[in-house]
Amino acid sequence: MKTRHEIAHRHFGLPFESLDPRAKKVTEHIADRKHISRNVPREEDDADATLGQRAADAVASFGGSWVFIGLFACFMTLWIGSNVVLLARRGETFDPYPFILLNLFLSMLAAIQAPIILMSQNRQSQKDRANAEHDYEVNLKAEIEIMMLHEKIDYLREHQWGQMVKLQEEQLAQMTRLFAERAAPRE
Repeated sequence: MKTRHEIAHRHFGLPFESLDPRAKKVTEHIADRKHISRNVPREEDDADATLGQRAADAVASFGGSWVFIGLFACFMTLWIGSNVVLLARRGETFDPYPFILLNLFLSMLAAIQAPIILMSQNRQSQKDRANAEHDYEVNLKAEIEIMMLHEKIDYLREHQWGQMVKLQEEQLAQMTRLFAERAAPRE
């Protein structure tokens, strides 16, 4: 079993103490023969999120859905339709064309919705960054483990292959001698 220092020196070419935190973590997992993979999204559960973060995620989720687009289209149709119908019947409306009050409400909605969606996207990018860092650690460990397997196979091929061939030759010689003794006529 190799130590952290041996693994760091052999595979990174650096002393263990000078490795970055992720490389140290990977080196420790290899030395201790522990798994490094984990379910990152489950660990970063939304239960740890603040009320504001959960609200931002909900607003972003709803604001980017077909339900929102459908409700928004219905609202716009009702607003404009009711103003047109009232204008045709009574000659007066609560928001005459060019619908300045509607534009005000739409501007306020956009002004509030945009930063909330940005907050949710920032949170999602933090989750993605954590996933990418974890993927890097898993890939680094897999790469080092593969290199270690190659080293073991190379060692077996270079050092023990000759011993195996020698043993096999001795076994063949013994078998040949035994067959020769059996085949020889007995007197």
